[in-house]
Amino acid sequence: MNGSRCCCILCALVGLALVWLLMFAAPAVVRAQPPKGPVSFIKDVAPILSENCFACHDAKRKKGKLEMTSYETLRKGGTKDDPIMPGKARESILMDMLTATGPAQMPPKDVGDPLPKEQIAIIARWIDEGAKLDAGIDPKSDLRHELRIRFQPPPLLAAYKYPVNVNALVFTPDKKKLVVGGYHELTVWDAAAGKLEKRIATRAERAYGLIFLPDGKLAVAGGRPGQEGDVRIYNINAGKPTMLGGVPTIDGVNDKTVFLRELVQTDDAMLAIALSPDGKKLASAGTDRLLRVWDLPSGKLEHTIENHADWVFGLAFAPDGKHLATASRDKTAKVWDLSAKESMLTFPDHQNSVYAVAITADGKFGVSCGEDTQVRQWQATDDKKQIGKQIKVMGSHGKPVFRMVQHHDPKSPIVATCGADGTVKLWNPVAGTALKTLTGHSDWVYAVTISPDGQLVAGGAWNGEVRVWRVADGKEATAFNASPGYVAPAAKAAAKK
Repeated sequence: MNGSRCCCILCALVGLALVWLLMFAAPAVVRAQPPKGPVSFIKDVAPILSENCFACHDAKRKKGKLEMTSYETLRKGGTKDDPIMPGKARESILMDMLTATGPAQMPPKDVGDPLPKEQIAIIARWIDEGAKLDAGIDPKSDLRHELRIRFQPPPLLAAYKYPVNVNALVFTPDKKKLVVGGYHELTVWDAAAGKLEKRIATRAERAYGLIFLPDGKLAVAGGRPGQEGDVRIYNINAGKPTMLGGVPTIDGVNDKTVFLRELVQTDDAMLAIALSPDGKKLASAGTDRLLRVWDLPSGKLEHTIENHADWVFGLAFAPDGKHLATASRDKTAKVWDLSAKESMLTFPDHQNSVYAVAITADGKFGVSCGEDTQVRQWQATDDKKQIGKQIKVMGSHGKPVFRMVQHHDPKSPIVATCGADGTVKLWNPVAGTALKTLTGHSDWVYAVTISPDGQLVAGGAWNGEVRVWRVADGKEATAFNASPGYVAPAAKAAAKK
């Protein structure tokens, strides 16, 4: 179920670095086999266009002046007339583009692989059948919306043949369990024994941010890359479980005692989530560049701020709860004054995509990391009139650094980072010094979390591995693969002997 590391056309279309191609790589959900009856535009053709074309041909980009996100704009054409000649696929410009080689190929070679022949055949058959729009659908309707309201997540597998990459994980408030993001599900594991205790089915294909709220509910930022994004609140201790592969499984899609509410839904994935120190405000951000902040007691959306020029990957509240730090693909980290709804500082020194950020408990320093491999400390207040200036490079992973999490302890402050070098590193964000390097992972590490008491650190990797270490001595406490039912090839071979 994991798919190829380079299959995500969405990320390539917008020029994202290889690291985030891997993080968003996911199995294709578009039908490859032709339908038995007439081809449906909304069921069979629109999903192909959404996966491969919308990123370049939406209302904002309109490459070649062609917008494809509604039936009407698709048929209107771009620099050329209607790209479809109903009943005549061979004479349609759209088919010429999909079957071309060289510079005329769509999608372009520098963006992704050509469409599979099976998908091209479906589009050709639809055109030959008259290129009709399904009854009841407004030609002006946004196809992303139409696809979202018809989407049904696939049933969970009892056991995975291939490992599921880990993009997010978090300790429960009592630190006894780990919640791990999977493929259309969240899994709950005994943190000490590495035993799978529960599975929670979700609409979102991937979770990119997990955080427990003061009332014990779980907030999740994620979605289906290139198709939808959301922030949802779950009660993972509710619901009537059924057994799947011998594991209790609850329905986080339709059971309203488990899936409590959706705060926002967008056209693309939500990538980050943060909770204010007093537990009263929740922030999220993602591919739409918008920074959203909710007042949790009232459920009111208080702030919607747009200033970054590109995707926002990381978020962190300042200790006063009035300022919020962000990390973006526009190569900057920023600190926002929420009251004024404006940026109070910009840190530009990474000069490459910034993936994560933190503000120290005293509010004095910012720490950020990203594609340039460096962990950097900078001035977050204007005490010395040096606000936004780099203080030092704390160290490097040697390869891109994907995530950062902080444990606020005035006596022993800790920041943990993870990266493509396969390690988790611990830092003192105030002193700006390296503390420990935690090893054991055999693949890129995309997710990291610290237990509420600061005693344990866990990392999650591309190959599904989750490892837990003790902060005190840096030794591994437990390790497991967070892909339900998955058995590694080496283990299978050993079992046959």
